[in-house]
Amino acid sequence: MPRGVAKRDLPTKICPVCQRPFAWRKKWERDWEAVIYCSDRCRRAPRDS
Repeated sequence: MPRGVAKRDLPTKICPVCQRPFAWRKKWERDWEAVIYCSDRCRRAPRDS
């Protein structure tokens, strides 16, 4: 019997830099609410504010 959750059933967010959806990851388990960017590259990218 398979364990875990199907990837399609994981929560997702939209990255404000690249505008692509990204899914929950185990390493973000404790602070998913605080995760904003999909990657370090997007986090370091200059933003127009």
